[in-house]
Amino acid sequence: MPTPPSRAKRIWSLIQKESRQIVRDPSSIMMAFVLPMILLGLFTYGVSLDLRHISIGVVVERMTPEADSLVAAFRSSGYFRVRLAEDRRLLEPLLVSGQVQAVVVIPADFADRRLSGQPSPVQVLVRAAEANTGELVLNYTEGTLRQWQQNQWVAQGLGARLPGVQWEPRIWFNPEADYLAAMLPGSIAVVMTLIGTMLTSLVVAREWERGTMESLLSMGLSRAELFLGKFFPYFLLGMLAMELISVVGVVFLGVPFRGSWWVLHLVTAVYLGYALGLGLTVSSLTRSQFLATQAALIIGFLPSFLLSGLVFEIQSMPAAIRMLTCVFPPRYFVTVLRTLFLAGDVWDVVLPNTAILLLFAGVLLGWAMRATRTNLA
Repeated sequence: MPTPPSRAKRIWSLIQKESRQIVRDPSSIMMAFVLPMILLGLFTYGVSLDLRHISIGVVVERMTPEADSLVAAFRSSGYFRVRLAEDRRLLEPLLVSGQVQAVVVIPADFADRRLSGQPSPVQVLVRAAEANTGELVLNYTEGTLRQWQQNQWVAQGLGARLPGVQWEPRIWFNPEADYLAAMLPGSIAVVMTLIGTMLTSLVVAREWERGTMESLLSMGLSRAELFLGKFFPYFLLGMLAMELISVVGVVFLGVPFRGSWWVLHLVTAVYLGYALGLGLTVSSLTRSQFLATQAALIIGFLPSFLLSGLVFEIQSMPAAIRMLTCVFPPRYFVTVLRTLFLAGDVWDVVLPNTAILLLFAGVLLGWAMRATRTNLA
């Protein structure tokens, strides 16, 4: 009587079977390798959206009536939420971590230079890890300074005889405000979601519809073996797609990457765990490819595209929608990706967002394991 195959052999056989299915399926190849190239082209051009409630820091080295008037101009502009400080070193960590989008420095001799007829420089530091946001913040800041200057001239009846304020903008992380540099990291999140959720949502449902699930169950597969056999081929496919996007973007398109590659791989693996868990759960519960596709589209792809901050800035959304984005992991993944590419290993951003992704991944993988069926009921 032949000895039944070991658990490792059964899992390996299932992985081989699923891998051959991926190779024979044109849609899988298109989604993993052709779609990323299309997205790299599409995401080169961003859509500029109006921003509100932009968090900025204002450093007032010496409070004077002129400085207080300029701070009031920022507060009343309708665009900014102002955080005051007396030293720029208190606000620079907030600029690095993204808690403020810009820092305006009003020097101690601002009023004295202005009243003595000398140029009055004001420094503006802008965080442009998100290129569209950085450019808009810079424009809004310059507009506020220009409007304040004109109001001062009118109020004092001095016309143009008083020297104007001079500001020195300095853009951090993305000096050229390159849209591709801001959009390419987010495209990784979209592709990972497509592979992890859209493709895997079909794998179990396809087995039920084609009647091949009975053959798999006749092998005596356990729930864990069936789950792992479906999980690993698509996990590898997702990691390869991430490598393709990153290498093409950095090497051929000149997108900067200032973080660690091992951190990028680790965070992507965690997010893929969430996406694959979601897709396999949907596939196991529906048993219908059509229903699985619709469910994966609604709860997987659309949030990654609309609610992650990739296209629509989260800060410009209504408060209720901003709260809703917190329950969708793509938001945290896009934040980490942009930080790694444009700012580097900023652990104040990477660690908490990765921890949230790890929580989501654990819950969804556990749910997918429980939803995997090993009987015909």
